[in-house]
Amino acid sequence: MRRVVITGAGTINALGEGVAATKAAMAEGRSGIGPLSFQDVERLSIRIGGQIHGYDASARFTSAQLAQYDPFTQYALISGAEAMAQAGLEAAPDPARWGCIIGSAGGGHTTANNAYRAVFADQKNRVHPLTVPKLMANAAPSHLSIRYGLQGPSFAVATACASSNHAIGLAFQMVRSGMAEGMLAGGSEAMLNFGGLKAWEGLRVMSPDGCRPFSADRNGMVQGEGAGVFVIETLESAEARGAQPLAEIAGFAMNSDASDIVMPSLDGASAAITGALSDAGMAPEEVGYINAHGTGTAANDRIETAAIRAALGPAADHVAVSSTKALHGHCIGGTGAVELIACLMALGDGVIAPTANYATPDPDCDLDYVPNTARKAQVGAALSNAFAFGGLNAVLALRTI
Repeated sequence: MRRVVITGAGTINALGEGVAATKAAMAEGRSGIGPLSFQDVERLSIRIGGQIHGYDASARFTSAQLAQYDPFTQYALISGAEAMAQAGLEAAPDPARWGCIIGSAGGGHTTANNAYRAVFADQKNRVHPLTVPKLMANAAPSHLSIRYGLQGPSFAVATACASSNHAIGLAFQMVRSGMAEGMLAGGSEAMLNFGGLKAWEGLRVMSPDGCRPFSADRNGMVQGEGAGVFVIETLESAEARGAQPLAEIAGFAMNSDASDIVMPSLDGASAAITGALSDAGMAPEEVGYINAHGTGTAANDRIETAAIRAALGPAADHVAVSSTKALHGHCIGGTGAVELIACLMALGDGVIAPTANYATPDPDCDLDYVPNTARKAQVGAALSNAFAFGGLNAVLALRTI
């Protein structure tokens, strides 16, 4: 089968706009999590998050565009523009053979929140006529397709926290199999609003004071927002265009725990890791870095640690594992795309992002979590884990070129 590479990457998240800014923050261990600022935030118990501050949508898009673009679509378009520019593309080289898959758990959640506020709180009798096309989950891939002339397979994926990895993995499979020549793929999320956070508060999995993955004093996740989009194409087409690959996507696996709607499964997670390694033809000993799902909740971090040990065996003692959610927050459907930047940094720059806020070892979490300070290392292969509510698991395996 055809070899598949990433030739462009773009992002906007709480760490900054652009891949360079995001990598710099990750390498410094500098967190983008802080006090939230939006309407009615004082009514929330949880008032911190990985929010994109200083963002001015009107400076980037026309009023006509903003009538169609929810923030999650805006973030996807900004990220897609950076990725296409890095790949050296202004449009699809072969429109019918290029497509777009974007993952998002909430889609146009800000638009929905504002519409509900208008009719319920403000007693208005109607909402903006473009509310439906603005809030639909496929708005982001549709607008990216329109902008870059992508006439091939284009759709949205909604698998909660695994949405980005599913989107990137499916794009990889389409290109590898020959169904498409190239794809834009990634994820985007913008759920930091009163309605979104109030719903998450109800789950009682949110931390009021910070995300501390794998640390014994962890007390929950912190939500973030943002997007990551990547240009995915065959190695052959990249070489023909003179494009420089950032990394090779070597394998992908996805499965379902089929057991519980919120509690992760050791067996399901470990099987997804094993499946990605098998698909890539990669031995556990080859893996130098794992970007963990690492939410900072007691159950997730303990079970993920056990799953990595079950899948990698003795090699687990020698792999660097970190969760960057302590830096940018849990971007839900967009989180895997933002976290893929950390994998590209490890593979391309030889810098492993740290697990920030790590204070106290947990006997149930006994891997090398790269605590608090980034590490220089030669990494030839990396895994990106995503384990979502609903028991949906998606793991990407990447190599250097």
